Amino acid sequence: ELSNLVNIAAVMAASENAKAVTNRNLDEALDRILMGTERKSAVMPEQVRKVTAFHEGGHALVALRTDGAMPVHKATIVPRGHALGMVQQLPEEKDSIQMTKKQMIATMDILMAGRVAEELIFGADNVTSGASSDLVKATRLARDMVSTYGMMPGSPVGLEVVSDQSSGETKRLVDIEVRTL
Repeated sequence: ELSNLVNIAAVMAASENAKAVTNRNLDEALDRILMGTERKSAVMPEQVRKVTAFHEGGHALVALRTDGAMPVHKATIVPRGHALGMVQQLPEEKDSIQMTKKQMIATMDILMAGRVAEELIFGADNVTSGASSDLVKATRLARDMVSTYGMMPGSPVGLEVVSDQSSGETKRLVDIEVRTL
């Protein structure tokens, strides 16, 4: 992975006719790997940039102010990959292997913050489809917390392993717990 990072940075430096790879090249290479290639040709209308800025600002603000959240590394409204913007968080070394329940709840808070920011600033009738992947990720994390990690003490689901073969009642209880989260 490090070799790939340095190679991408070296190609960037060479395209600029630089004599050496700089920290800026390494930082840009890391952004490309973690966030996708910057879409420089994408023209975003002013209103889309404004909504994206508030959406990503919501993620960043909640990430900065939520106990258990990973540190914010970078926030951008530059389109990269399929995203119009993003907030990049980098785990501290102790957080890179497993997550606590507190960290998972913080992650769900951060994921939902973009939609909430849109609603607070522009009104409920003007929220956009920009939160679709956030909603999918938050729901998947909540479902894993309930059905895989057994993180709902006192839940009727308990520590039962939930699978495709589970009863309809168990699946219904999982759905209730996921909605609660």
